[in-house]
Amino acid sequence: METFAEKLRGRHGGFSAAPGAVHFRQIHAPDVDEIMTIEQASFAFPWSPRFFLQELRVPCARSLLALLGGKAVGYIIYWLLPGEVDIHNLAVHPAHRRQGIATSLLRQVIEEAKRNASTRVTLEVRKSNEAAQRLYHSLGFEARGIRQGYYSDDGEDALAMILEFDI
Repeated sequence: METFAEKLRGRHGGFSAAPGAVHFRQIHAPDVDEIMTIEQASFAFPWSPRFFLQELRVPCARSLLALLGGKAVGYIIYWLLPGEVDIHNLAVHPAHRRQGIATSLLRQVIEEAKRNASTRVTLEVRKSNEAAQRLYHSLGFEARGIRQGYYSDDGEDALAMILEFDI
């Protein structure tokens, strides 16, 4: 049976639900300028362009960029590891939130995890980021612990969240 991601796959390795819809494809180094616009609008302590470029060079790193009308509106960066996927960064530009973009990005990552025989998806989220926590809970993630002082920029704690599934 064809998966959601396979149904949406475009001819250039991206994803598109319909004309004028959000299109998804892998992130490339030239995308970092647009990603920085989203990152800076989304986080008080954004990653640096250099950090994004380093992350994209990690052999197990994977990414998806969400485009609307050819303009980057969101992204997700994650690692595909043996038995699991670890999400490192997810953001949607504030002007494009609450349109299902983050949910679509997460669902595609979850599908990739299952296709690769992973049994779980993990992530950390700021304890203060209740909106993100609600999103993750809506997809089945559960809080499994607290990582004290996890965020080096301000020392905020993170909730360690996990989505487990049978393959």
